[in-house]
Amino acid sequence: MISPHSERGAWKSEQLGSGPPGKGAQPPPPTGPPSWDGPPPAGTMPVEHTPLSRLRAIVDRVSIRWRLTITYATLFFTAGALLMLVIYLMVGWALGAVWPDYPLNLDGLVSPEVAREAQRQWYWQQHAATVAVQRELLARSLLALLGVGILAVIIGYIVADRALKPIQQMTATARKLSGSTLAHERIDLKGPDDELKELADTFDEMLTRLNVAFDTQRRFVANASHELRTPLTINRTVLEIALGDPEASGDLKALGRTLLEVNARNERLIEGLLLLARSERELSVRKPVDMKDVAETAVDQLATRAAEAEVTVITELRSAGTVGDPVLLERCVANLVENAIKHNLPESGRLWVRTGMVEGALVVQVANTGPHIPAYEVNSLFEPFRRLNADRVDSDKGAGLGLSIVRAVVRAHGGNVTAIPRDGGGLVVTVRLQAR
Repeated sequence: MISPHSERGAWKSEQLGSGPPGKGAQPPPPTGPPSWDGPPPAGTMPVEHTPLSRLRAIVDRVSIRWRLTITYATLFFTAGALLMLVIYLMVGWALGAVWPDYPLNLDGLVSPEVAREAQRQWYWQQHAATVAVQRELLARSLLALLGVGILAVIIGYIVADRALKPIQQMTATARKLSGSTLAHERIDLKGPDDELKELADTFDEMLTRLNVAFDTQRRFVANASHELRTPLTINRTVLEIALGDPEASGDLKALGRTLLEVNARNERLIEGLLLLARSERELSVRKPVDMKDVAETAVDQLATRAAEAEVTVITELRSAGTVGDPVLLERCVANLVENAIKHNLPESGRLWVRTGMVEGALVVQVANTGPHIPAYEVNSLFEPFRRLNADRVDSDKGAGLGLSIVRAVVRAHGGNVTAIPRDGGGLVVTVRLQAR
């Protein structure tokens, strides 16, 4: 984020308001993420962690790839251990089966006690030889099993990676999807007709249905807005003619002026819907654009409005080139500036506008003084017809489409927009776009 009180460059200040600049000094916008402004809710109790819960927490943090790897390696290791046990037992049985019987017949040559002792020593040697062979086999088999276990982990990881590759392709496609790419972006998974290909094909069919639904919605909004513009224009013309009649009574003129204000508000709403519908489509115009020029134009267009609202505009505009639709980008910055003027302090408000390059990305930042905005309410401000602490009837500050249009334009250009509450009140909105 561009720091609104950075010392890397001199600020270019423009006094557009009529209020005194030194009255009610305001703190600059924040430089980092928002911090919690109070203690945790009362009544919260510390959670006791048992050994089982800790084990579950560790297991939950293990990725599916490593789970599959551990599963494959465990199965491989278990199969090797069972095979080693079977070989261990079979070697003992084989040695007992092939070991020759006592070869000497000492009857009449020595006493029976000596003959039995000799025979016992013979079979004792058989047992000792069998145990020695099994012990040596076990030691070498354990070393072999350790090497096989390591090899099983490597092979298991490779197999898990290959098994998850189709899912990785689905994830990558889902991340690239947007309103502008939904029409032509598909997974199109190649391979045998198994469960994963069936899942990918089902996902592609769902994307097709979503594209039809989104396109139908956009066309409906655009067509309805176009159809509504004509009667609104006719109404405005009729009301202006009626107000221009010198014989019209005072009550009629007051009613006409009220109807003109309502008609103008409806026209702004229709224009906003048209612009929102256009912003959500794929870009048809792509030209090199310098956001410094775009921001200067937007600030100049709203200079009179800022002066009327007694808002001081402070700009630090540096060259930042991108490729896109100049009209939409200008409307995007103008909406941010207009929104910052509308929702500012009643007097001696301030507004910061900045453009520049940060870590290879193009950044446009607009911050303003104003009322405190809870952190949990910030994201909802980008929804259509959503205004802070206002319903749809209270529309004196607009229809609630400004930030929705900003988000639609930014997404159409492959960027992202974020907002955080400003320390001391107000909002800091940061737009990031791809550099040219």
